[in-house]
Amino acid sequence: MSSLESVPAVRRIDTDRRSLHAFDVVGHVSAADIENLYGLLEAAYVLDPEIDVLLRVVDNEGVDWQEVAPDTIREGKAHAREHVRRCAVVGDRLALAATRGLFLDAAPVDFRQFSPEDEEAAWAWMDEEG
Repeated sequence: MSSLESVPAVRRIDTDRRSLHAFDVVGHVSAADIENLYGLLEAAYVLDPEIDVLLRVVDNEGVDWQEVAPDTIREGKAHAREHVRRCAVVGDRLALAATRGLFLDAAPVDFRQFSPEDEEAAWAWMDEEG
């Protein structure tokens, strides 16, 4: 394993609002990366019962959904239904499809996809009162 392969695909982005949680999702996303993201979100739910999530997808190389335990996905989606208000995905349509699996069937999560050129609009949407 090279040193580049050991770098997590999911990386926190600092925000100026406690209830806004943002992440870079870079390259290929492994099962461990998905579990890490769900863990970071679980910690966020402890601090705030309702959060917004921004995912900035960079160099999308796919997600290993089949490697994630079904219980992990089921619990992650159930908790998203309870706690995630909005999710902005910055990236192309394939990025939206890849990341939507994190919350699929998690109505009432409001999803929006923004192109990389419109990232500023994604951050502005996150700042809107809803």
